[in-house]
Amino acid sequence: MRSPLPTSRAEVAALAHDGRLHALGGVIDGRSTPNHDEYDPIADTWRMRAPLPEPRDHLAVASANGTIYAFGGFATPVHKDASSKAFAYDPLTDAWHVLPAMKVARGAAGAAAVDGKIHVIGGRGPDGVVVGAHEIFDTKAGAWSDAPALPMPRDHLVVIAAEGKIHVIGGRFKGPADRTGAHDVYDPATNVWTSAAPLPTPRSGLASAYYRGLILVLGGELPPDHTFPENEAYETKTGQWTSSSPMPHGRHGFGGDVVGDNAYFVGGSLTPGDAGATGQLLMFHLP
Repeated sequence: MRSPLPTSRAEVAALAHDGRLHALGGVIDGRSTPNHDEYDPIADTWRMRAPLPEPRDHLAVASANGTIYAFGGFATPVHKDASSKAFAYDPLTDAWHVLPAMKVARGAAGAAAVDGKIHVIGGRGPDGVVVGAHEIFDTKAGAWSDAPALPMPRDHLVVIAAEGKIHVIGGRFKGPADRTGAHDVYDPATNVWTSAAPLPTPRSGLASAYYRGLILVLGGELPPDHTFPENEAYETKTGQWTSSSPMPHGRHGFGGDVVGDNAYFVGGSLTPGDAGATGQLLMFHLP
């Protein structure tokens, strides 16, 4: 355990940038929030940064070329008012600006950056139906393009870049009980999707981090009363999954990333839904 978020919140997104961990959006007391907090692992302290232009939960986030990007999300809990809006944050000026919107409005999607291009994949639309939409934002051109859709549309999934490819793991098709361990891999060089070894424990509402050649996939929920403490790791070189040290408590709707030699995971809910919102910050380390 490290220093917790100043305000507990569920459905929060997180990513690392320049040696700091940023926690973005989420749900506080049943409302979406624009909160943006930055964690310094050396000082073990948090500080408030410029809030999102609009309240959001279930954001898709990524970092590229010195900028933090946030896409879509829901404006109203639970899973309502899915957005197509996109925002960019400059850490040097502590300021956000609005980007061209996505074609497909969605929350609970995932995003990952490869070679300055951010892939936003999957999610749940304004009608409550999952989508397989795959849109690419070119950070240099400031424009969107379409790419081959996710073979199995779903949301509350992991989208993470590793060694030039994008892995989409787990998620759900309808409600949180309709979980999957599906593992699809997109290669930007060939513009083709392939299947990989499935997540051993099917789950949704996940957090992930690419750590020492391993894609860590943690957490998830299964109503009415279970959250997953599982920490399962996919080794990209061998294509195999292993089980690693579980979290001290199961949780879902949280975010994580790697800073230095450690992986950090923050926020979420310790119970299905958002009633068990936490500000806990967990640090994971391999010797």
